[in-house]
Order: sequence, then C-alpha cells, then structure tokens
Amino acid sequence: MPAARTLLFTALAMLAFAGNSLLCRLALKHTDIDAVSFTAIRIASGALMLWLLLRLRRQPLAATGNWRAAAALFVYAAAFSYAYLQLDAGAGALLLFGAVQLCMVVFGLVRGERLNLQQALGFALATGGLVVLLLPGASAPPLVGGLLMLLAGLAWGAYTLLGRQAGLPLAATAGNFIRALPFAALLMLPFIDQLRLDLPGFVYAVLSGALTSGIGYAVWYSALPGLGALQAASVQLSVPVLAALGGALLLGEHISLRLALVSVVVLGGIALVLRAKFQAVPQRA
Repeated sequence: MPAARTLLFTALAMLAFAGNSLLCRLALKHTDIDAVSFTAIRIASGALMLWLLLRLRRQPLAATGNWRAAAALFVYAAAFSYAYLQLDAGAGALLLFGAVQLCMVVFGLVRGERLNLQQALGFALATGGLVVLLLPGASAPPLVGGLLMLLAGLAWGAYTLLGRQAGLPLAATAGNFIRALPFAALLMLPFIDQLRLDLPGFVYAVLSGALTSGIGYAVWYSALPGLGALQAASVQLSVPVLAALGGALLLGEHISLRLALVSVVVLGGIALVLRAKFQAVPQRA
C-alpha cells in the first residue's frame, strides 16, 4: 500500500477509535439505552454494514475472519460499554489504549524480545501511571469501570495482533463481526427483562457499530499491513488525546489535573519503549 494511503487510513482509523469512545459515552450518559443493548446493536449494525459492503463490491467477497478474533472483538465491545457507564471519555480512552500498548509489549516479551534500560523505565512508567490513575482519590475513576476498560484494552490488543495476519481487511472484519453476533445474543439473555432502548440511544449505537466500528476497523485492518508493529502501537497513542478533547468540547467533561499528569506519564512511558525499539531496529526503505 502506498505510504500516503497508509497515512490517510491510519488517521481515519484513529478518528474512528476516538469517535467510539464519544458515541458510547454520549449514548450511555444522555439516553436511556443500557450497556447490553448498546453492545448488541453496535455489533449487529457493524456486521450488517460490513456484509453490505462485501455484497456491493464489483466482485463480491465472502466473509472470512476467525473465532479467536471474534471472541476478542466481543470481549472488547462488552467491557468497553460497561466501563463507559462510569468513565469519562478521556479517562476511558487512556486506560483502553494504555492497556493496548502494554499488551503489545508483553506479547513481544513472550516472543523473546528483551527490554533495555530505557524500555524498562518506559514500561514501568506506563504501568505505574495506569495504577496511579486507579488509586482512590477525589478525581480517580471508579475502580470497577477502570478494570473493565483495562480488560477491553487487553482484548483490543489481541484483536489488533490477530489482525496483522487477517488477509483481506474488509472480509476479515466482516467475518469477525458476524461471528461475534452469537456472543452478543448470549449476553442479552440474562438481562432480557432489564433491557432499555430509546431512539437517540439506538442511533448512537448504530453509528458506533456501522461507522466508527465496522468501517473504522476495516480501515484499520487495511492500514496495518503498511505499518510495523511498533508504528501500529505508537499511532494509537493519539486516541486518548482526541477522546479527551472531544469529551471536553462535545460532552462538557472535565479534564482533571490528575488525568492530565497521568496521561503525560503513561504516554511518555510508552513513547520511551517505542523510541528505544525504533532506534534498535533498522527501518526498511
């Protein structure tokens, strides 16, 4: 893929990721929709949009994907929705993508990579920053919501790593969303008497599923082959900033001093890890 196209697709994907945080928070805070319904509608609308895109191609494609990626996608989507019942957009995105980066670093360690002093310092700063953010205090996010968002981040990290070997991006994303539908249906069963829905919440969930999730993830899968693993990790550091700014401008959310300082520590720590790796590994021309 040409570099300019990779750059464009990457930028669009980051905007979509931030948009997911804003749409989810907007729906759960300002409408009557519940987290289970939001998750199910998000997955179903994403699956429908991606299936339609496959059918509308000049040469229609069959959905591919796999069950492991679908399970990771579902865990991410469900934990994400429940976490945003309690978290602001900025804090949620920081926890989410902080966990994503840590997941990728740990994956590298499991595969035999080793951290030098600078990388170890960065990893410790990033991990410590997330822990500090969750410590009790006047501006601390709720612990349960924070832990759920960390779980969502680990699942999204797994989904991203699986996506690097996905083949055709649109077909793989469609297949993953379609396979996630049974998981969403099972999630609804225990809460069938507690489900709530209104028109604005439904619209936000559809936008999240069809636009910022379905199309957004297909765009991300398209960009991934043109990115190194470290580049894929580093560009996602922009999402907490975009989400925090969007939450402040569109949702009236307050960016606390604690969140701002922890953001600098977490993102700075991850940047140290990535910078050291970029220096150690020669870049291809």
